[in-house]
Amino acid sequence: MSTIRLAGVRVDVPVLSGRDVIDKTLLADLDLELAERRIAVIGANGSGKSTLLRLLNGLIEPTSGTVTVDGLDTVRDGKQVRGRVGFIFTDPLSQLVMSTPIEDIELSLRRRVRGRREREAAAYSLLETRGLAHLARQSIYDLSGGERQLVALTAVLAVEPAILVADEPTTLLDLRNREQLRRVFAELDQQLVVSSHDLDFVADFDRALVVDAGRIVFDGAPAAAVAHYRGLMV
Repeated sequence: MSTIRLAGVRVDVPVLSGRDVIDKTLLADLDLELAERRIAVIGANGSGKSTLLRLLNGLIEPTSGTVTVDGLDTVRDGKQVRGRVGFIFTDPLSQLVMSTPIEDIELSLRRRVRGRREREAAAYSLLETRGLAHLARQSIYDLSGGERQLVALTAVLAVEPAILVADEPTTLLDLRNREQLRRVFAELDQQLVVSSHDLDFVADFDRALVVDAGRIVFDGAPAAAVAHYRGLMV
């Protein structure tokens, strides 16, 4: 379970002259316990969704308050936290660093599986589980957006995280790949925290947070959260 206690994120933003800065609040006064299996985060661009997600694995540190994951502080215990929290970016090319899917999965497995042949076999097996074995040795750049997203997901799951955080994972996907990702997410044992502009994609989640101007303005069932968000936008 993740706990955010009175956490906030503030940054200094240079003004046009380049000589001075202004203090900007990205998130303020968050006080949350995230225990449900599937949690959605919705809100407009610039509302603070991505910053909130990045707090959960220490990609961003709070400038006030604390963030803990299963009792581990994201600042003090950052390495352990990142071992428990997997992160999926909007664009999978941001995290696929090797030339082919199987090489990327092998990279994720390098600490758990020492032998090269055993690691290659394990990587192929994981790709096979996701229906991606036929793409194992293709160039990452020859894959579709949906195939890349599934490879990125497989690479993250290879390290067996307890929590999976995904930042707008359907943005670059067509309908077929979106539905495939929805099915994969539904089958996962990990806790999911997903930000999305695709309100239908998160409609059956257990809980939804609406973020607006750096604050949580609604916390409840997805249908009610979407209604609240639509009201804000109108």
